[in-house]
Amino acid sequence: MGFCRQTESSSVSPPGPNRSKLQDMLANLRDAEELPPMQAAVTPPPAAQCAPHHRARLMLRGRGLKRGASEMQQRLVRLQVSHNKDALRKTWNLRFTLRSHFDSVRGLAFHPVEPVLVTASEDHTLRLWNLQRTAPAKKCAALDVEPIYTFRAHSGAVLCVTMSASGEQCFSGGVDGTIQSWNTPNPNIDPYDSYEPSVLRGALSGHTDSVWGVVYSAAHHRLLSCSADGTVRLWNAADTAPCLAVFNEGGELGAPTSVDLVSSDPAYMVASFSSGHMGLFNMETQQLVLKLESAGAPAPCKINKVLSHPALPISITAQEDRHIRFFDNNTGKLIHAMVAHLDSVTCLAVDPNGLYLMSGSHDCSIRLWNMETRTCIQEFTAHRKKFEESIHDVAFHPTKCYISSAGADALAKVFV
Repeated sequence: MGFCRQTESSSVSPPGPNRSKLQDMLANLRDAEELPPMQAAVTPPPAAQCAPHHRARLMLRGRGLKRGASEMQQRLVRLQVSHNKDALRKTWNLRFTLRSHFDSVRGLAFHPVEPVLVTASEDHTLRLWNLQRTAPAKKCAALDVEPIYTFRAHSGAVLCVTMSASGEQCFSGGVDGTIQSWNTPNPNIDPYDSYEPSVLRGALSGHTDSVWGVVYSAAHHRLLSCSADGTVRLWNAADTAPCLAVFNEGGELGAPTSVDLVSSDPAYMVASFSSGHMGLFNMETQQLVLKLESAGAPAPCKINKVLSHPALPISITAQEDRHIRFFDNNTGKLIHAMVAHLDSVTCLAVDPNGLYLMSGSHDCSIRLWNMETRTCIQEFTAHRKKFEESIHDVAFHPTKCYISSAGADALAKVFV
């Protein structure tokens, strides 16, 4: 578990009359050591068990928030989750190591309902994996997964990938400046079938430099992309027509490093820039609505990833200075900052219910955080370093109990 302090019980209290005595003893010990009080262990429910009308409601406590965030504190009240008090917290364990790429794996995208993962790599390809089609691995008893389809169209490293809300299309961006649009193959196809030309839908062209990030908007069937050419662009995901809108065309905020839709209001998007600033944009009017507080102290620091909370008006950033920071989308103010890793924080993901935050870093570790207390509840080493880089992306499956990570060691890993 590294130096991460465990804040929730990971063992079952014994039944019978001794239980209360043991709890009293533990309470006394914790008081003596000035540790935080023990909390009831919480099990993150698999997203598959959480239908939309049972979306977990989360309460982010005001503890540690800066003054001036009282309005946000009020908006965060009563978002709570109901769980069995005796349930144990979920511990994630490695299930599959996906070994088919020849260079760093840069991006991940899960299918919305199927046990299917798409990986994007610097080897110029993307690969499709069906996590339920396993075979005995060579020289060991473990099960192995082979890719069932390889996407080839990019002329350089593939840096990012996203999937449509239906899972029928996926989109990838790369160093060649193009966004390739794909029809997702059937997850039960034979990997040795002949080439199927209908998988490649075509390229969305307009960027003049590497495409760092792509995000799909289910509400509008639109696609957002950010590029080293200094622009964020909005596309119609249904075809390969020219982009619908260009943001930051004059480069006022610097080059965009990451972009995400504001989940609590899909008319808006949030983008981070090389200057260390973030902007909240109205996608309909194409206007910069709010400039979020510089994400670093005393000087702005590079933001590697910006993420919108799925239920709350909060933007979360992964930054080069080892911090994760939380911002209020209504005021642009910093709500909370924490040193999260031993090296640059490179990627973030929030589970579909908004209860848990996952972060990856060049320190080779993945950390899982309780969003309510902002404490680390699990840490595990996932990838080896290559040229001082390690973990490039992490992802939660939207509806099944899978998480995945992508590494500079050319591996993708799946945990259950």
